[in-house]
Amino acid sequence: MRMAELSETTGIPVPTIKYYMREGLVSPGRPTGRNQADYGEQHVRRLRLVRALVEYGGLSIAVIRDLMAQIDNPDLEDFNLLGAAQKTVTQQREARPGPSRDEAERRLRDLLDRRGWRTRTGDPAYRTAVGVLATLDEVGYHDMIDEMDAYADAAEKAAEADLRLLGPDVSDRERAVEIVVVGTSVGDTLIAALRRLAQASISERMYTRPPA
Repeated sequence: MRMAELSETTGIPVPTIKYYMREGLVSPGRPTGRNQADYGEQHVRRLRLVRALVEYGGLSIAVIRDLMAQIDNPDLEDFNLLGAAQKTVTQQREARPGPSRDEAERRLRDLLDRRGWRTRTGDPAYRTAVGVLATLDEVGYHDMIDEMDAYADAAEKAAEADLRLLGPDVSDRERAVEIVVVGTSVGDTLIAALRRLAQASISERMYTRPPA
C-alpha cells in the first residue's frame, strides 16, 4: 500500500507517520520509485503500537524509540523485553534515607519472601513500594501498613489476570509489549476506579443506619 492508504488504514495523519519514521519508530517502506514506497501489514501494526504507546501509555518519543529497538533486537530474550516494557510505565519514587526507609525495606523484603515474589532491589516498583511504606510510617498510618498482605492478595490476583491476557506465547513481541504497556496503564486506572466503587458500596453497608 502507498502512504495515503497506510494513513487511512491506521487513522494516523501522513505528517505524523513521516515524523515517526524520521524518529526511527517505524521502518521506511520498500522503495518503488522516486519518492515512492510500498508499505505492508508490519507498518500498520507498528504504527498502531506506537499510537497506543503515545496515547494510552503516555510515553515519550525517546522512550518509545528505545522500546522499539529492543523489540527489533532478536538477541534480547522475551522475558527481558517484557521487563523493559513494564519499567516504562512504572514511576519510581525514592524514599529519603533514614530509619523509616530502612524499616520500610525490611517490611517489604519480609512480604516478598513470605509470598515467594522474586524481584530486584533496583526495580522501580520495588523502590516505589519502599518509598510509600516509609511515608506511611512517617505520617503514622501503621494500620495501613499492617494490611499489606490484603493489598498484596489483591495485587497478585490482578497480576494473574494480566498474565492470562498475555498468555504463554509471547513470540508476537509487538503485541506483548502493547499488552504490558497499555494494559498496565489502563489497568491501573481501572483497578483504582473499581476500588473507589467497592469503597462506596462497603462503606454504605457499614455506616448506613438501618431504618428505625
